[in-house]
Amino acid sequence: MARRPRVHLPGGVYHVMLRGNGGQEIFFTEEDYAYLYGLLEEGTERFGYRIHAFCCMPNHLHLAVQVGEEPLAKPMQNLAFRYARRINREHERVGHLFQGRYKAVLVDHDSYLLELVRYLHLNPVRAHLVDVAEAYPWSSHRAYLGQARLAWLTTDWVLGQFGTRRLAARRRYLRFVGDGIEEGHRPEFHAGSEDSRVLGEAEFTRAVSSADVRLLAARISLERVLAAVGKAYALTPEELVAVGQGRRLSEARAVVGTLAADLRCSSLAEVGRRLGREESTISSAARRLRQRAAQEPVLRDRIDALRDQLLLEVAGLQD
Repeated sequence: MARRPRVHLPGGVYHVMLRGNGGQEIFFTEEDYAYLYGLLEEGTERFGYRIHAFCCMPNHLHLAVQVGEEPLAKPMQNLAFRYARRINREHERVGHLFQGRYKAVLVDHDSYLLELVRYLHLNPVRAHLVDVAEAYPWSSHRAYLGQARLAWLTTDWVLGQFGTRRLAARRRYLRFVGDGIEEGHRPEFHAGSEDSRVLGEAEFTRAVSSADVRLLAARISLERVLAAVGKAYALTPEELVAVGQGRRLSEARAVVGTLAADLRCSSLAEVGRRLGREESTISSAARRLRQRAAQEPVLRDRIDALRDQLLLEVAGLQD
């Protein structure tokens, strides 16, 4: 597929950006901000992610999100869809609210999370909306200072870098943020480093990006693909090879064929033998799946997430 797959790293921290379509505003009233906060809180419970920082600008949104086992795609699609639906309904508007899909950069939290949090909290200052970050009500900065309470926001890691005593840590954190006012735009937070999806020290970037994916793919067996797809579709290996059709079962088999071909870990003839199907059947199913994925972002993201998962497993970055 033409679009590069998103990197899913369980426990990874991502800088997520959602922008208004054509630069248009995405927040119109205080109730809009409150609704987004509710979606973020629900997501921490439903999808198991953590929010380390956020900043709601008039026409775009920044998040510092730490994922769990659930890849980022599903919770972000859920958030974007439900928020856009609400805005269109409440404000009697039509059309796309957001400019395409969300953008996400995987961040090495040891090296960059502190700077990312500061960068997000200083967005309103750089945009000349306020003179100081603590004057802006729609970011997590005031919660870090104890001036607002957001039970769903994770502040312990960042504040913990400034000491174990909460009041002293907040004072040091505030000085740290103030020291960044003059640094200006940081393009690496938007585009990553050499790999546009990853930002970190060279070792981190190489490990996650896998400079030679072919070497990793060579270590992926067809059985590993079957296990990963079976888990994603709640199917046992026996069910995958059993006689039967059904949309879920047929799609899962097509995904097996697609991944096996993309990763070059098995021929379609071998996939067909393993699944008890003709090679031509698997080939046709994989071709139809690619056509569907080009039109269905949810399906495309599911396939991308499975591909990333398999590569990261053999890279030793995922159990």
